[in-house]
Amino acid sequence: MPDLTPTRIGLVAATAAGRRHADTVASAWPHARLVEADTAADALRAAWARCDAVIAFLATGAVVRVLAPLLDDKRTDPAVVVVDEAARHAVALLGGHAGGGNDLAERVGALLDARPVITTATDAVGLPGLDTLGWPVRGAVAAVSRAILDGEPVELVADADWPLPALPPNVRPATPAGSGGGYRLLVTDRVVPLDGRTAVLRPPSLVAGVGASRGVPAEEVAGLLHRVLAEAGLDPASLRCLASADIKADEEGIRDTADALGVPLVTWPATRLAAVDVPHPSEVVRAAVGTPSVAEAAALLGPDGRSGDATLLVGKTATAMATVAVARHAPRGRLAVVGLGPGAPDLRAPRAVAELRRAAVVVGLDQYLDQVRDVLRPGTRVLASGLGAEEARARAAVAEATAGRAVALIGSGDAGVYAMASPALEYADDRIDVVGVPGVTAALAAGALLGAPLGHDHAYVSLSDLHTPWEVIERRVTAAAEGDFVTLFYNPRSRVRDWQLGKALGILGAYRPPDTPVGVVRNASRPGERVHLATLATLDPAVVDMYSVVVVGNSDTRLVAGRMVTPRGYRWRS
Repeated sequence: MPDLTPTRIGLVAATAAGRRHADTVASAWPHARLVEADTAADALRAAWARCDAVIAFLATGAVVRVLAPLLDDKRTDPAVVVVDEAARHAVALLGGHAGGGNDLAERVGALLDARPVITTATDAVGLPGLDTLGWPVRGAVAAVSRAILDGEPVELVADADWPLPALPPNVRPATPAGSGGGYRLLVTDRVVPLDGRTAVLRPPSLVAGVGASRGVPAEEVAGLLHRVLAEAGLDPASLRCLASADIKADEEGIRDTADALGVPLVTWPATRLAAVDVPHPSEVVRAAVGTPSVAEAAALLGPDGRSGDATLLVGKTATAMATVAVARHAPRGRLAVVGLGPGAPDLRAPRAVAELRRAAVVVGLDQYLDQVRDVLRPGTRVLASGLGAEEARARAAVAEATAGRAVALIGSGDAGVYAMASPALEYADDRIDVVGVPGVTAALAAGALLGAPLGHDHAYVSLSDLHTPWEVIERRVTAAAEGDFVTLFYNPRSRVRDWQLGKALGILGAYRPPDTPVGVVRNASRPGERVHLATLATLDPAVVDMYSVVVVGNSDTRLVAGRMVTPRGYRWRS
């Protein structure tokens, strides 16, 4: 998804209370500034003209009356959020999707403790708007969006399996017979005829390789590029980037063309370009640049150097000073490995929620999925399984991503700590993109409840010998004891594994005094949360189960006002 944070936000206020709220926003966001003028209406008009977005601490009706004559196009007008005098509501008034107004209202609400008010229809029912997917969308967008909302059949016709977010059940892949004039959502880079019942999403599938003589005019590069695309029946809106050789990185004609198209320019060293097999190599080009191909090789390498994912659609085509070739890059599935945190919704990272809402398939342990079903979009396919099926979940998530889908694989705490990231990435090859979303670990949640036991070096050890031989675990506990690390035990005790914790505590006890503080936290941040303090000498392992984290202090850890504290050893304390 695109970053919808505006680069310049104009703040408009008329009252003392409004100015206080505006000052709060300006203090938190360096890109936000109070716009001053003789009247609030003049300030509002000035902010509209100068800024990417406007936050007005005014009455909604007043804002509407002032801005109504200025409205032009939702794709270019600034977003407008209106905040009431008491900062109880942040209303996304204009530019909800295209301008990022909905996102801005959410951020303002979080900052001012105001309730965001978002009225765009798709957001109200949890569906992704066609204009929020980060891709250009053309055609009958409003009509198709309304059909999706109303539950009418909508055919999804895609040239390839792109990792789209979940779409509701009434959006179905097209059948060979077709719907005969119904609503359609096309996902293609091809130029297609449009009608009143068809919307087209332009995926970022095309890369234009560009070679040029020194000093080439931008008009020549752009003219050649647009002619080549038009003759091939390809839409410029699907360009992911322009690509060239490193020696052309500063060529203004190429850079200006990329800027005009709103795409990046990616360049590659001649040695990398020379390694790409192309249909039309040139020894003249090799002598001049060090590679037999610039345009074709760069088009095939694309933004990430994966020429094996690309097909050359248009071989090199030249004018007097410019050369262009076009390649189509296959879509890549997307696997987000998401840490949900220790359980409490307010300890779940916003990025985790965003990834869950971006996914078409969510894979996870059944009890963890129950924590997040309320944030999943309608139409999300959920693959749930029970304890002991970790490898199967990892394989399933990778298989779904390899098929081109947007997948979220969830884990409790941080997915990389005793969770699903490791088994999944053992199977994930370079055919998919992987995104990691960190989460608050059980150890961090437990540490916060106990005080500051992790103030100095500490070690994590899982006491489960289901996958790790006990001899290895025992050696690691001994190393932590010898190193005087604060030691955290995951998976400390179950009904079947009831002796390992006592054995581990005995190892630590051989190196630390019997009054060393020990904290046990059960269900940190979840219902039934319990904190228990003891010492190495007094801890009863029976109070510990698999929902617990055990934190054993080092030789310096002590209790201060009922809280575990491990000193850091700052010089100012001496």
